[in-house]
Amino acid sequence: MDTPVEKKKVMLSGIKPTGDLTLGSYLGAIKNWAERAEQYDCYYFMADLHALTTRNNPADLRRRTLEQLAQYVACGLDPQKNTLFIQSHVPQHAELGWILNCYTMFGELSRMTQFKDKSAKNADNINGGLFTYPALMAADILLYQPDYVPVGEDQKQHVELTRDVAQRFNNLYGETFRMPEPFIPKVGARVMDLLDPHSKMSKSDEIGNGRVCLMDDPADIMRKFKRAVTDCDTERCVRYDPENKPGVANLMSIYSAVTGKSFAEIEAEFEGKGYGAFKPAVGEAVVETLRPIREEATRIIKDKAYLEAMCRDGAERASYIAEKTLRKVRKKVGLVAK
Repeated sequence: MDTPVEKKKVMLSGIKPTGDLTLGSYLGAIKNWAERAEQYDCYYFMADLHALTTRNNPADLRRRTLEQLAQYVACGLDPQKNTLFIQSHVPQHAELGWILNCYTMFGELSRMTQFKDKSAKNADNINGGLFTYPALMAADILLYQPDYVPVGEDQKQHVELTRDVAQRFNNLYGETFRMPEPFIPKVGARVMDLLDPHSKMSKSDEIGNGRVCLMDDPADIMRKFKRAVTDCDTERCVRYDPENKPGVANLMSIYSAVTGKSFAEIEAEFEGKGYGAFKPAVGEAVVETLRPIREEATRIIKDKAYLEAMCRDGAERASYIAEKTLRKVRKKVGLVAK
């Protein structure tokens, strides 16, 4: 008798296509995602509907949505092994988002930390979507009945709200939604800003001189590393000391992540050579790490037929699963079947 194949657990993650993906995004998270497909049934989507809570240049939003999707594939997310799609291509997200709005309490939304933070940053555009987007996020998650949702500290509150809304709905109408668990991702290298090693490298940094983006050309990458902050230590030695030499420690962390060398090996390699040799070496190692990603992403972006087919196939696969959930929800809340 054949041994039954164990069904994979489901994992889902949405990525808002604002800002540009950075070296920090890759080394800190994306690099590890490709491995998940062997263990989990993974859904990744570009959360373009969530991006509408702030004002965007429409052409930039469309470009970033497609470019970032291409970059994820170039980083190793195989569209044959992962379901990759654009949120707005699966209308079930918006429909379930509205339904769950009606099961999410005003007080719950008022307590969301991100609403308070974003309201402070966008005082001239505190719109309804900014307030209710956690209900859409709950719909994004619950549509696919996932077991796990990868989250950082800033998103834990949203997963907790999603669980509360799912539990409320299940209590009213019977078992409908699986209760998702937060998934603490495998942590990659923590990459800090090259000009401010006390701040994390950010994809939303408007100026961008302290960040390295996946699509930066080699000359720009080298320029940024040559200008990277080190320290005022007169000995100017390459030594891992995050407290007293945060700039050097950041560069060592990056070099270690892209070469696989230990801090002890790096210290030995640059003993007596100083920062003049060290910073360009880190830059060159990063250039070679990002080169195949940039080249593959560029190829995908230029291949419109491939990119459109990938988006269409991903949306069809996602819609099939999403519709199964939404059909149950419609029936339970009393909506007439199509």
